[in-house]
Amino acid sequence: MKKLTLIIPCYNESSPLIDTYNEVKRVLNDQELKKKYSYEILFIDDGSVDNTLSVINDLAAIDETVKYISFTRNFGKEAGMLAGLKHCNGDIVIIIDADLQHPPHLILEMVHHYEQGYDQVIARRSRKGEKFSRKWITKTYYRLINTLMEVELGDGMGDFRLLSRRAVDSLLAMPEYNRFSKGLFSWIGFEKKVIEYENQERISGESKWSFLSLLNYAIDGLISFNSKPLRMLIYLGLLIMFLNLLYIGFSFVNIVLFGIDLPGYFTMISAILLLGGIQLTSLGVIGEYVGRIFYEVKRRPAFIIDKTNIPLK
Repeated sequence: MKKLTLIIPCYNESSPLIDTYNEVKRVLNDQELKKKYSYEILFIDDGSVDNTLSVINDLAAIDETVKYISFTRNFGKEAGMLAGLKHCNGDIVIIIDADLQHPPHLILEMVHHYEQGYDQVIARRSRKGEKFSRKWITKTYYRLINTLMEVELGDGMGDFRLLSRRAVDSLLAMPEYNRFSKGLFSWIGFEKKVIEYENQERISGESKWSFLSLLNYAIDGLISFNSKPLRMLIYLGLLIMFLNLLYIGFSFVNIVLFGIDLPGYFTMISAILLLGGIQLTSLGVIGEYVGRIFYEVKRRPAFIIDKTNIPLK
């Protein structure tokens, strides 16, 4: 009998956790599913400061299918997913959020498509009902990032997905410290099936994603999977040099024909500010790449486990 692992990353999710557990148990106890699959529910406590771990321990005490890994501090969702993938035992693995914004009833449909031969079954969130401004920003981001990246990211395709064992093993074969899972999921390839669902409201608690964290995540995506920003800086530098040569030529001809005029204060200041801004931006982009190299060569672990109720690999 094959085994299904449900990975649930958690950070300060004590409020909705019981409801999430009850809902996923209802789905996993489907009679047809139980005939073909055993299962485990693997909670990843990402250094929560509320009583999330206490709730998980209570669940584990009454249900042997509940497993958990708890970090020494908050390492981020990427680290949580990596820990789950690394230490799970499932032949198929499903990653799902702890706040019920990912509808658990889709698990059965995901497994059905897996049985048809798909190694990745991806749940794509519909943009139906979203504000126009949010839709426009999201579409613009994906249009930009897909132009720059070497892999294609689908709008609304996040972490909620099923992965076959060979897909999981392929992800674990990439040991990088700075992980951008959306890109990694796309990079490994394999046969994919996409199913759609409508966005669900959180049943309780607050989102852990602020505007700044979303912006940083978007920048991570741009930097993690391509070197095109560096190439664009070369093109930008060549363009500015060409424009400067034109301006020098124009100024020289102007001086020869009309003599030296009063130096243009506005032009000079504008040029200095423009070039200064471009230089600082360029240094920032280069610094991002250098910083990532710095972290990679240190070979620090992506997470440190404090407590668990499973044998570690």
